[in-house]
Amino acid sequence: MTEHATENKGCFLAFEGIDGSGKSTQIERLNRRLAQRGIHCYVTREPTDSPIGSLIHQIMTGRIRSDNKVVAALFVADRLDHLLNPTDGIKQKIDSGIPVITDRYYFSSYAYHSVDMPMDWVIEANSQSAAILRPTVTVFLDVDPSNALGRIARTRFHTELFETKSRLISVRQQYFQAFERLKDEENLLILDGKQSEDALAEEIWEKTKGFFGL
Repeated sequence: MTEHATENKGCFLAFEGIDGSGKSTQIERLNRRLAQRGIHCYVTREPTDSPIGSLIHQIMTGRIRSDNKVVAALFVADRLDHLLNPTDGIKQKIDSGIPVITDRYYFSSYAYHSVDMPMDWVIEANSQSAAILRPTVTVFLDVDPSNALGRIARTRFHTELFETKSRLISVRQQYFQAFERLKDEENLLILDGKQSEDALAEEIWEKTKGFFGL
């Protein structure tokens, strides 16, 4: 990478949390607030809408049946394509100076898939993605699984593969295990997702705007 590209490298925010944590709402609010100040971000999510991501969506909604180990491997492939796709890969956007905000990144795999298999395997399987691009900051919205399921029930017509209370309890525990293991390698921002939507949006703004030069 040239010195010029390095100087203009965009920041990369990854939002994490169990299903129903409010990530999508807070990403939308942050993106709108940044746009009002002339900062236009590329907002994306995982699983993606690529062919690999579409297959994952079909598995998650029960239209296709597959073993969770297969799902974990599909997420690895989808994430690499998310990073390196020549059309809209986030690595080239960031290297071009475009800020990126993603709804889920590799900590989601660490948390969700280590319920079924060793976390060491999941971290190693995603090591290429971590080597290619680590987030400027990972923002984790911490909510109680019971509250999260209540939100899901109010806003969706169907639940997905991992959306049960026992599963979300385990996933939340695995998130914190992953954070503890990688605290010296990752920039982590853990926020109380139980506060009001407005209060949480304000805290996110105050703690992330500096990454955008504001």
